[in-house]
Amino acid sequence: MTGTQTLRDLVTAVEKVLVGKHAEAELAIVGLAAGGHLLIEDVPGVGKTMLAKSLARATGCSFKRIQFTPDLLPSDVTGVSIYNQRTGEFEFRAGPVVANVVLADEINRATPKTQSALLEAMEEHQVTVEGITRPLPTPFMVLATQNPIEYEGTFPLPEAQLDRFLLRIHLGYPEPAQEALVLQQQMLRHPLEDLQSVTTTSELHALQQAVRGIHVEPQLQRYIVHLVGLTRDHADVYLGASPRGSLALMRAAQARAMLAGRDYVLPDDVKVLATAALAHRLIMNPEARMRNATPQAVIAQVLQEVPVPGSRVPA
Repeated sequence: MTGTQTLRDLVTAVEKVLVGKHAEAELAIVGLAAGGHLLIEDVPGVGKTMLAKSLARATGCSFKRIQFTPDLLPSDVTGVSIYNQRTGEFEFRAGPVVANVVLADEINRATPKTQSALLEAMEEHQVTVEGITRPLPTPFMVLATQNPIEYEGTFPLPEAQLDRFLLRIHLGYPEPAQEALVLQQQMLRHPLEDLQSVTTTSELHALQQAVRGIHVEPQLQRYIVHLVGLTRDHADVYLGASPRGSLALMRAAQARAMLAGRDYVLPDDVKVLATAALAHRLIMNPEARMRNATPQAVIAQVLQEVPVPGSRVPA
């Protein structure tokens, strides 16, 4: 199937840098193919930034990095107009958000005002500076990394911004054998230096358009809507997943189907991606948080309750 081999080559390329993280590499490529943004959340030093860099290098896309800090201003992200004394006119100096792949490193260390500078870019693929709207390059993808919010000096992302991330990925620590392999690989040079691009921006854009043509049965669409609807009515949940969450789950399932070489989505695609696509969109009740109830547990319960399309319901 057209695009399948490209996606698999991208997974292989990312795995050269992220050793032993096959499932996480596949998730990242699924998010890329679906045209969404990724939130990579974990403790320092497990490869969040390397995942973002390897994605940009493997796709041949332009890459910019924004290091989020408490003193970062919105104009440092979007850009600013500067007066040119020679021409007597204002010239727009584009910010680092103007690129195909943007790494928002440690996004939860910036103030909410600066975090919100990404909202328009992530949803509408454009930035508005001083009343003038400018389109962003195509394709456009934000890869945001953040450390767990329990650490000091961080600002939790607002619900509106979390909702704009297609998937949330947790990397976790590698196994001892994998960590030893990382040490061996980086004795002389970093594998990222030898990573070659396997596609181009135009090919990637065409691939993202092809993903939208993957067939999703109407009953499977209703299955997704049912899953998402139950998150809104769950007793432990204060705010459930939005319709954007339903669309994100469907888009991600389409991308996973293409990665598997299919032109149709299976219920298993939805079930595998449900936690990554929906859990970060749920806001738990205070009582549920006191009981250490998690969004992941809610998603698991909802998946058990909703019958899979085409399956027999036990008598």
